[in-house]
Amino acid sequence: QVQLEESGGGLVQAGGSLRLSCAASGRTFSGHTMGWFRQAPGKEREFVSAIHWSSPSTNYADSVKGRFTVSRDNAKNTVYLQMNSLKPEDTAVYYCAAGLVLLSRRRNEYAYWGQGTQVTVSS
Repeated sequence: QVQLEESGGGLVQAGGSLRLSCAASGRTFSGHTMGWFRQAPGKEREFVSAIHWSSPSTNYADSVKGRFTVSRDNAKNTVYLQMNSLKPEDTAVYYCAAGLVLLSRRRNEYAYWGQGTQVTVSS
């Protein structure tokens, strides 16, 4: 059974940092792109970042470029999202996803999704 499990969310003040983790299990993701998306209340789920499981290629939304860093640990089957200089507008549920389209920004190109982890940034 394929499972993506996010962790690391929480409440942080503006300017602070959090690191999200996404532990993958149930199949081999070596050919997949691992994506991070987020959804704020009343808004659509939006792309945040992506990394290919087998190459150093990454992709970032303009809104997080320079503040967020995506990385992976193949040995642990885990993908990370380091979030620095957090802003109140970063408040959302953050989701991890896996798909076969290289570094895609499109939700419908990701086949597997986690349950999400809440990130709240206070001003």
